[in-house]
Formats: sequence, structure tokens, C-alpha cells
Amino acid sequence: MSDVLDLPDTPSTVRAARTSTEQWAYAAHRDGALHGSTRDFLNTSAQSATERADAFWHWNSKRIAHGTFAYGKALATAPTAHTSLRYLDGRVMSGLNFSSQDYLSLASHPQVHVAAIEAIKRLGVHSAGSTALAGNVVDGNVLEHELGTWLHTPLVALFPTGWAAGYGVIRGLMRAQDHVVIDVLAHNCLQEGAAAATRNVHLYRHLDVEHARKQLQRIRDKDSSNAILLVTEGIFSMDADSPDIKALQSLAHEFGAMLLVDVAHDLGCSGPDGTGQIGAQGMLGKVDLVMGAFSKSFASNGGFVATHSHAIKEYLRYYAPPNTFSNALSPAQIATVRECIKIIRSDEGQMRRDALFDAVGALRSHLQALGITVMGQPSPIVPVLLGREDVARITSALIAERGVLTNLVEYPAVSNNNARLRMQVMSQHTADQCATAAGIIAQTWEEAKTLVDACELASAEQTT
Repeated sequence: MSDVLDLPDTPSTVRAARTSTEQWAYAAHRDGALHGSTRDFLNTSAQSATERADAFWHWNSKRIAHGTFAYGKALATAPTAHTSLRYLDGRVMSGLNFSSQDYLSLASHPQVHVAAIEAIKRLGVHSAGSTALAGNVVDGNVLEHELGTWLHTPLVALFPTGWAAGYGVIRGLMRAQDHVVIDVLAHNCLQEGAAAATRNVHLYRHLDVEHARKQLQRIRDKDSSNAILLVTEGIFSMDADSPDIKALQSLAHEFGAMLLVDVAHDLGCSGPDGTGQIGAQGMLGKVDLVMGAFSKSFASNGGFVATHSHAIKEYLRYYAPPNTFSNALSPAQIATVRECIKIIRSDEGQMRRDALFDAVGALRSHLQALGITVMGQPSPIVPVLLGREDVARITSALIAERGVLTNLVEYPAVSNNNARLRMQVMSQHTADQCATAAGIIAQTWEEAKTLVDACELASAEQTT
């Protein structure tokens, strides 16, 4: 099949042929499939891009062959609470799905399907232009109005993806002489947008309002006139924690800055009327710039930026590169998001949020009862701390074989030896499913630690 990679001929390429879990783990340890990271191949002494890519592929293919590479999976069925994923070595794993970003389980909602099909019948499958040209599907203008009304932030610009919105709003508004003060754990799109806009990027410690204040004060002591953008998220996707949005907004105004809040992971699935942390913290309509993604609770690609300024909305249309130079959202994507908003703001939406947080609570409590560290606050993201990368890679591989599908996050996406499972819960998940998943993870994590210890002992004995 086209999605199965041509791997080196190693004894462990076909995992079903291994004689024992111990032998598989030792082979993976011996061949380097439990060590190293993608950072090793970012800045190297290689003389060409091809050499860098070849070195990465040599390491990466070992991980794929040994079943310790948890990325690049392809859905073989719909992203429901139970699904099937095809791995890069051709294996198909089926089980409880904690790896998909469909927090309210709306990707399989029949009303959403009908809305998308009807939009295709009316407007076709393609916007066929950017929003700066003729790509403004009329339904998109309605979606902008609906989002603005919901968020009490009336002017909305749509973007082709959430990443494009985060990158585009910073790259579009900030110039070389300006300053971006950004939480050190803010999403890649925000970090990349800041780096592309200006060299004056100032990181502040995660959630630390006082450190943000010091950064702003230091900037204003030297520069009283240029623009400053203060950047945070509603829910941080790796740690599942939230900032004090009111304090940050007050801080921004004190120093003549604007606040940007990324609500990708909390809008729709939490807060009063689904308004996320901004709503939960009483800041609805009070934040300068709200940026979000449709890929978590709205069953679609796409993103947006909401503002109180018509001028900023129109400025982004022409100065945010992903807006100007990418085709706009398709009619089906727009219809999907609109129908999801309708459901989210209905009684059914509240029922789905309640079911989601019942499942979140069940998963977190079962994991904690089994002695596993669960990070952050209750949210659709449940970060399960595993620690060492080698232990985490074995754990991730074994839980998939035993019926729990989730995402491994390792260095450099998180700090070294702080690898974790980033479990993503859906409203379809039941308490029993969460208990089953927690039990498998706890058992497998203990097994993985024992296997790594045995591998290191065997390796040490061979070298003596």
C-alpha cells in the first residue's frame, strides 16, 4: 500500500514474528530505536539538505522498524471513540481512540454531515481564491458574523488553518521594530509568527504574570513608542493549564500593548455557552485579539482572528501572508463549522460538554489512583507524564498493541526526560472506557520501566 514505507530488512520489521517482548525491547535498545531525538538532525555538520535528511531517515527508519515511532499514523476509520490507525510499517491498530482532536464528537454528527453536503451542492467543493481576491464564499461572511456575536468580539477574519491564523496575526501586525512578549510554552504557530515578524521576541516564564510585567517594563524603559503584542493561550496543549487572562489584559493595557489569546483547545468544549477560558474567567468581549482553530471542537480545518477593530480585520486580509496567499476555507468547511457552532450553543452542546468532562474526570481519577502523574487541570487534553524517552517509547508501542491509541510527546516538543502521553478525550468516551485505558497504561508503563532496566543491564554485561 502507498502509505506503507519501504523499511530496512531488520529482524524486528515484522513485529508479530518476535519471540518475546523482552527480545523486541532489547533489539530496539541495541539498534538505537529508544534513543536520540528529532533535534539531533536539525542543526548538524551535514554539508547539504540531502545529507541531513538521509541521517534523519536512517535513525527514523530504525524506530519505525522496531515499532517505537508513534507518528505519521493514518486513520483507517472515522475518528470516533473506537477507531483504527495504520502505522508507517503497515500494521493496523484498533482500539480506544484518545489520539484524535474531536472533543465534542461532532465529526460523526449526522447534522454536520448534512450541512457539509448541502453546502457542496450549493457552492461546490472549492473556494477557488484567497480572501484578498474572490475566495470569500458568502457563507464565510455569515460565519464571521456568527463567531463575532458569540465571542462579543465582532470583527472576525477567517484563515485556512489554525496554524495559519496564529502565525498570520503576529506576522501581519508586528514589524521589525516592534516587540512580542510571549509565554515560553506558547504554540509553535505563535512562536514562528513572532520570530518571522521581529527579532524583538521576549519570552516570559510559563503563566508567570509578574515575569511578563518585568519584560514589558524592561521594553518600555528603552522603547516608549513601538508596538508590543502580549501572547498567551486559553488552554496550553502540552500541560493542560491556563493563564490569568484578566491580569494579562490589564498588564497589556498598562504598558500600551495588545493581548492575543489563542483559544484553540478550549473554545467550544468548555466554559459558559462553550466560550472557553475567556468566558469562564469573565473576559468575554474584553480581550484585544482572540485567535482560534476549528480543528478541535468544530470538526474542520480552519482558524480565525477576532478583534474589536474593523481596521485590524482588513489589515490582516492584506498583510497576514497566510490570508493573502492561501485559498480561503471551502464551502464544506464553513458549513461544518457553522453547524458545529449551532450545536455547541444548544442544549445538546451543553450535554456534550458535560459528557466530555465526565469522561475527563473519570480518566484523570483512574490514572491518579493507579499512581500516574496527570498534569494540568481538567480539560479535553489529559497529559500523562511518563518521564524518560526510552520508557515512553516502549509504553506507547505496547499500549497501542493492547488497545489504547494515543499520542506520544517527547523531547524536543517537551523538555528532556519529561515525555508524556497527550490523551485527547471525546464526549463519546465512557467512564468504563476511561477506566480500561487507565489500567492498560499503568500496567504497560510499569512493564516498560522493567524492560528498559533489563536492556541497560544486558548492554552493560555485554560491554564488560
